[in-house]
Amino acid sequence: MNRADTLAGKIALITGSSTGIGAATALELARRGVRVILHGRTESENLISIADQVSIAGVAVKTVCCDFSSLDSLDSFAETVWQQFGGLDILVNNAGVDVLTGALADASFFEKFDNLWRVDVAATLILSRLLGRRMLESATADSLPAGKKSIVNIGWDQAHQGMSGDSGEMFATIKGAVMSMTRSLAQSLAPQVRVNCVAPGWIKTKWGNTASDSWNDRAVNESLMHRWGQPQDVARAIVWLAAPGASFVSGQILPVNGGYRFFQGESES
Repeated sequence: MNRADTLAGKIALITGSSTGIGAATALELARRGVRVILHGRTESENLISIADQVSIAGVAVKTVCCDFSSLDSLDSFAETVWQQFGGLDILVNNAGVDVLTGALADASFFEKFDNLWRVDVAATLILSRLLGRRMLESATADSLPAGKKSIVNIGWDQAHQGMSGDSGEMFATIKGAVMSMTRSLAQSLAPQVRVNCVAPGWIKTKWGNTASDSWNDRAVNESLMHRWGQPQDVARAIVWLAAPGASFVSGQILPVNGGYRFFQGESES
């Protein structure tokens, strides 16, 4: 590894890090020597398991639990996070509501949308402001070079073009908002804190593991790599954006979809 590009010794918070992309990101960062703060809505078995795996990588790990649907709790959450290791270098806003396979799978469109808006959009913006400003102030106080601290958000590769059906309407709205806020936050926090967004395509998370044959065919056919993406594919892109080697990259949306081929498949309702 290029010594100038090392992340060793940095401090990272990964929200929603008990499964999927969040868990993969935590492990990728830990392997690079990053001290990791894990987050889950509750202290689940999955969260404890990821914490154990991070410890095996030989770095310090903390867990902080918070239900992001309660926006009033974010002030105290940010304060608790900051105190874990005495600061923060990397914030990965990965937490999101599972409305496809979770407890909200059978909820109404508007109940799903309301939960997505509060957790995926409002909590992402509030945490980016609360922690981003602390990161900016600490970088300034320590006279760090520009771009040494980083925030990475999670968008969606099809948000810009849209997709028909209930899920398409919801996720294009929600993730489109995250992608837009990324560009504004990048300007607000520059130059000390870089803010970028990865936009995953078809990734084999919980929903992908139960997808029908038609959805599986669509996911494979829409990728130029002719396969589903894996959480690790997204995690590696996040790590690259957080690393010093990307110090001149900010306000950008990075698709992680294997190269997108537009495919007129059926929509999901």
